[in-house]
Amino acid sequence: MTEQTFEARVHRMEWAAEDILAVELRRPDGEDMPAFTAGAHIDLHLPNGLLRNYSLLNDSAETRRYVVAVGLDAASRGGSRHIHNEMRVGQRLRISEPRNNFPLEESASLVVLIAGGIGVTPLVCMARRLAALGRPYEFHLAARSKARAAFVDDINALGHPVHVHFDDEHGGAPLAIAPIVAAAPAGAHFYCCGPGPMLAAFEAAAAGLPEGFAHVEYFQAKAPAADAPAPGAFKLILAKSGETLDVPANKTILETLLEAGFDADYSCQDGVCGTCETRILAGVADHRDSILSNGERAANKTMMICVSRCVGDSLTLDV
Repeated sequence: MTEQTFEARVHRMEWAAEDILAVELRRPDGEDMPAFTAGAHIDLHLPNGLLRNYSLLNDSAETRRYVVAVGLDAASRGGSRHIHNEMRVGQRLRISEPRNNFPLEESASLVVLIAGGIGVTPLVCMARRLAALGRPYEFHLAARSKARAAFVDDINALGHPVHVHFDDEHGGAPLAIAPIVAAAPAGAHFYCCGPGPMLAAFEAAAAGLPEGFAHVEYFQAKAPAADAPAPGAFKLILAKSGETLDVPANKTILETLLEAGFDADYSCQDGVCGTCETRILAGVADHRDSILSNGERAANKTMMICVSRCVGDSLTLDV
């Protein structure tokens, strides 16, 4: 399970907003990049040894470049800080082919895009695609201040005005999401990406929508549920190799596999990117990721082995 990567070169870097840097990547040989769809992301293998994933924001019809935006995180573990302080135009690095855990429903009667801060990046790409198709959509963008709002002009240029909310102009109050959801007609699809409190508010507001009409993308791990059981040890049965491994309470499935010498794709290790998604053949997963829908969790067909565990004593995976 080896991730497909290729070499890219930093072609351009520019400020998109306060503490937000847009980075354009191209192949050094000038050849086309692998195709992608709106909502996709790529992994950047940074020179400092870190692996970070970022959503693509440019038009999915473009073939020669990828553009990502990186917000400088005050609590950076070395990813965003390295890109802001160390990355330079002309630098080469390995990147992954695009993956999409946040696909756009292009045939929806209306798409409502709700973005917070750096979460605007995948939704800009969606807006570009919907505008190209002539499909109806609304765009709601929230940021702490006007200076920190990225790509507003790009979104307005598509012909669909963006509804902006700057917290500092409302006494620090965040965007009210419930009225946006309530005002949309039946059949609308909603896409939300932003900080944890915004996503929590969106999921609460969208709780009454039919399954599959509310879509979220986390770029940080969800806080564990207050009633989440403490991790326990279990047996991990590997169907392809026939081996059985003991997963202790203080280690993940991914860590256990890697320590035992097995190859496994992974990136974020927080359950937000989908790189480590693995098929379940027997047993029930204790899903702790921020990707799968309630329906997908109930189906129990796949799991993110970087964070999710086992309900019961054993779990059999397609490994």
